Amino acid sequence: MPLAAPSAETLGFARHDHNHCVSEALEAAEERCADAGLRFTPVRRRALEILLEEHRALGAYDVLERLQEEGLGAQPPAAYRALDFLVANGFAHRIERLNAFIACTQPGEDHVPAFLICRTCGRVAETVAMPGKGVIEAAAGATGFRIERVLVEAEGLCADCVTEAGR
Repeated sequence: MPLAAPSAETLGFARHDHNHCVSEALEAAEERCADAGLRFTPVRRRALEILLEEHRALGAYDVLERLQEEGLGAQPPAAYRALDFLVANGFAHRIERLNAFIACTQPGEDHVPAFLICRTCGRVAETVAMPGKGVIEAAAGATGFRIERVLVEAEGLCADCVTEAGR
């Protein structure tokens, strides 16, 4: 599956105005929830904000710990329900390789995400795999298989870690 060329939308390794990034994503989520009649509860909002604060994947227990510190969720189901809501509505993704979650960089857009995972520093960048043009779709079509979800995860070293390692 071809990947889109790196762009301003490929966050995680790129330098950007992070405060603007977080506030813009939260505003978009609030607006989308209002338009779709979804309940964007304080726990859901804070869970998304926690994911947005760093461009690395966080486990459910990392999110739960932060929610507990702030008095927003005492039990694991609170974090899991919030994360499930965020994933189901396109505000976050689950990174299978890491058993963790990351905020979506393109919420509300129909896209197939591709994740670049740095095995040294743990940062994750999301880019977009171009849907409908890949070998996977052709193979599925030839066999009558109906794809419901495509997950692309690549593990390696980000530019900072490559430089630091002297490679």
